[in-house]
Order: sequence, then C-alpha cells, then structure tokens
Amino acid sequence: MEKLQQRFWRLALVNVISNLMVPLASLIDTAFLGHLAEIHHLGGVAIATVLFNYIYWSFGFLRMGTTGTTAQATGKGDRDEVILILLRNSLIAIAIGTIILTLQLPLRELGFTLLSATTEVLESGRAYYNALIWGAPATLLNFVLLGWFLGREQVSKVLLMSVIDKSTNVALNYLFIVRFGWASAGAGYATAISQYLNLLVGLIIIARELPVSSLLNLSPKIFNKSAWYEIFSLNRDITIRTLALLSTFALFTNLSSMMGTKTLATNTLLLQVVTLGAYFIDGIAFATESLAGSLRGQQNNHQLLPLIKLSGGISLGVGLAMSILFWLIPQSLFGLLTNHAEVIEQIDNYVVWLLPILGFGSIAYMLDGYFLGLSEGRILRHSTIIAASLGFAPMAIAAWHYQNSHLLWLALSLFMAARSITLGFKVPLSLRTQVK
Repeated sequence: MEKLQQRFWRLALVNVISNLMVPLASLIDTAFLGHLAEIHHLGGVAIATVLFNYIYWSFGFLRMGTTGTTAQATGKGDRDEVILILLRNSLIAIAIGTIILTLQLPLRELGFTLLSATTEVLESGRAYYNALIWGAPATLLNFVLLGWFLGREQVSKVLLMSVIDKSTNVALNYLFIVRFGWASAGAGYATAISQYLNLLVGLIIIARELPVSSLLNLSPKIFNKSAWYEIFSLNRDITIRTLALLSTFALFTNLSSMMGTKTLATNTLLLQVVTLGAYFIDGIAFATESLAGSLRGQQNNHQLLPLIKLSGGISLGVGLAMSILFWLIPQSLFGLLTNHAEVIEQIDNYVVWLLPILGFGSIAYMLDGYFLGLSEGRILRHSTIIAASLGFAPMAIAAWHYQNSHLLWLALSLFMAARSITLGFKVPLSLRTQVK
C-alpha cells in the first residue's frame, strides 16, 4: 500500500502542476480579452470554443485510449506493444488532422450556423476559428504523446511539454492581443503556434529514447487486424461518451447565449472556474488512470479499491475547497478576469452553483480516469449518455422555456451527479473481474 501511495502522489502532484498550465493560460487569455473595450470578443471565443471542443475532443480517444492501453502494456512488461500503441494512434491522429484541415470551411459554416449569438460575437468567433484551425494536426498528435507518456508514468516529460507550450501561449497572446490588437484572431494564432512547438518538443523527447531501427523492426506489426479492431472498439465507446459530454456543455453555452450576451459572459467566466477545478481534479484522475491500467496489466486487482479510496477522497476535497474559495470572495477573484461591472454583479447570484458542480464533478472525473485506465469504454459511454439524457436534458429544457439561468446551472449539477452515481455503481464489478 505504501508503494502505491508513493506512486500515486508522485504522479498526481506532477500531473496537477502540468494540468494547471492549461486553465491558467486560458484564464490569462480570458483576462486579456475580458479587458478589451468590447466584451463581444470574449463571447466570440467562448462560442468558437464550443465548436473546437467538438472538433478536437470528439477525438479525445487519442489521449484517453492511449493512456489506458499503454499503462496495461507497461504493466505486462510488453515493450514492443507499448511502442506499437504509439505508432498506431499517431497514424490515426495524422489522418484525422489532415481531414480536419481539408474540411475546415464546411466545418466552420456548419458549426456557426448551429450556434446562436449576436452578429458581433459570431464575427469574433469566426476570426478565432480561422486562426486556430491550423493547429489541428499538432493538437491531435499531442493528444497521443500525452497519453503515451502518462501511460508510462513519465509525468516529468508531460510537465516539460506543458510548461513550454503554455508559457509560449501566454507570451504570444499578450503580443497578439494586447500589443498587436488582433483580439480573438490573435488568441487563435497564439494557441496554434504553441501547439506546434509543443509537438516539436515531444518528438525530440521520443527520438532520443527510441532509435529509428526499433521503429522499423516493428513496422510489419503496425497493421495487425485484431489490434486495430480493439483500438476502434475502444475509441468508438470513448467517442460516444465524449460527444455526449461535449453536447451537454455546448448546449449549456448555447442556451446561455440565447439568454443574452451578459448572461453568456457571466456563465463563461463561471465555467472557467469549473474548468480550473476540473484540471486540478484531472491531475488526480490521470494518476488514477495510469495506476489502474498498470495494476490491471499486472493482474493486481486487490489494490484497485485502495486506489479508488485514495483518489476519490483527494478529488472531493479539492473540488469542494475550490468552489468554497470562489463562493467566499467572488468579487476579488472574478475581478481579475474582467472589469465589466455588470458581469461581476451577476456572478454573485450564480457562484453558489460551483459547490454541487465541482463536488459531484470531482467524483465523476476521478471515476472517468479509473475506468479509462481499465479501458472500459462501454461503461463510460453508458454513464454519460444516461447523465446527459436523464440528468441534464429535462432541466435544460425547462431553463430554455423559462429563460432562467439558475435552472440551467441546476441542469449541469444534475448531470454531474448522475455521472458520479452511474459510474459508482460499476466499481464493485470492476474489482472482481474484467468487466466488459
């Protein structure tokens, strides 16, 4: 047990630090945009981000599927399979990235046709999209590299890539938004460029570890039919799960937009806190994911329950602590993100919703990591579909009908609660056998 705790804390602490680079950079970007004279630039990035969440995180299996399978292969001591997982998933990432660039214009027109916002907000969103879309191949390949390093518990490499990526992103955002005045387009260009730099760093790390000869020797095994069937089966379930998750947040943002630009800006800032909390908790979930996969690969199921207890307790504590902090001093903290008084005044009325969302969400994110580590995509798929259709949708419809933002936040709270409950029901079976 002591060894498990040591591995967990080492992974969790570095993962949390690495993960926090993402939302902190996003918060700084939000602050740059939020302090511009026109608030519609912030709204435009929020709307475009909904579309990019679909484009990128529809292929989140490139990270999630890679971590669990790599961890299990590492636990078995199968080095060849570890390398083959990297190669196969990288090929998928390159193919998808190329397709996205080819279809960027129809994707843009379809996406912005479905989204609701004022003309100014949509124009800012299109400018952001046109810049950021060029980073698609690098972003997807980075998903694979991140998953591969996490699966091998090489968190120091993940941290190095994150520091370089996000520090570059912040610096370029300041240059493009504040100095050059490119507004939302500048935010898009900054992120795209930093993604390519991140990829370069990751490839250099891999090139120093894996000689070309070892990759060439394994090339005949890359296209093994049974291996590809397992990859696509797992990826299918993770994709459905991710689409249900993204659809929930997309509908939340779109309904916020339909309630007015002020409500959209207010809910966007609150969601930034939810995102910040999620990245804290995801650092813990990533550690859980790596260790659960390794333990499954070693056929060491008796340590899975101690892992869940340790990870679950820490996740819940972090989620509640963060929500309470923003609840107690909202004016000071949100004042760092925008100087629009009317937005900050509205936040006071809704900040209490962070408590149930981050409370239930902390358990849901942790269990996501646990089942991803076990490569149990079907469980994740079923849980998210149930939560979206029975937890979120009914109350979201009521929120739209009554144009009530409190009901919208209640819908998101019920979604998080349903995810944590449905996943929790599957834990006992996973401790006894390999559930399918």
